[in-house]
Amino acid sequence: MELIELSVAKREGTGKGAARRLRADNAIPGIVYGAKKEPVKLSIDVTAFDKVIRENGTTGLFFDLNIEGDSARSVMLKEIQMDPFGLRYQHIDFHEIDMDKKVSIVVPVETEGVSAGVKEGGMLQIIRRELEVICKPKFTPESIKLDISALEIGDGIHVEDIDLGDEIEIPFDNNFTVITIVPPESDAGEDEETEDQAEIGEVAEAAEEAKAAAE
Repeated sequence: MELIELSVAKREGTGKGAARRLRADNAIPGIVYGAKKEPVKLSIDVTAFDKVIRENGTTGLFFDLNIEGDSARSVMLKEIQMDPFGLRYQHIDFHEIDMDKKVSIVVPVETEGVSAGVKEGGMLQIIRRELEVICKPKFTPESIKLDISALEIGDGIHVEDIDLGDEIEIPFDNNFTVITIVPPESDAGEDEETEDQAEIGEVAEAAEEAKAAAE
């Protein structure tokens, strides 16, 4: 896990009008809060923040937040609010963290290798593209990589099968499916076509029998 350096300024104004003026100046209103400190309202440069998001995505991000006129803080990105069209940042929430305490964070799921079942014509289905993990910030993985090489058609990986070591926990109540290999769509189509043809044949046969009985 890497701490991304980000410099921000404090902001004084509150309310919708102040937020609109801030956005007009190419800045994003934000806030950082923690259990033992008062929240601090922030002004975040759009260009600097957008560069971070483009390079790192939006999940599992930890920052060394340098607040102008204040001490640096270790924080995690908690929430990004966008406009209704998903084009402009509306507000950013950071949560101050203790590097020695566990946090809950969502991490993307990635696959490694080519499934034996896919080689035979099956289809890979990723049911869960993200999973929640609980760990100390320094142990947070950039992604959860799952080797699918040995999976045949009909096989899958369930959350209970995933071992990330002693330092990382995946909380779950049910042993849900994360990845599965399903039969090819063509097989399902052929089966449906065969059933349709059989049904048509049965109807035609019944009609012939009824005609013969009437004669």
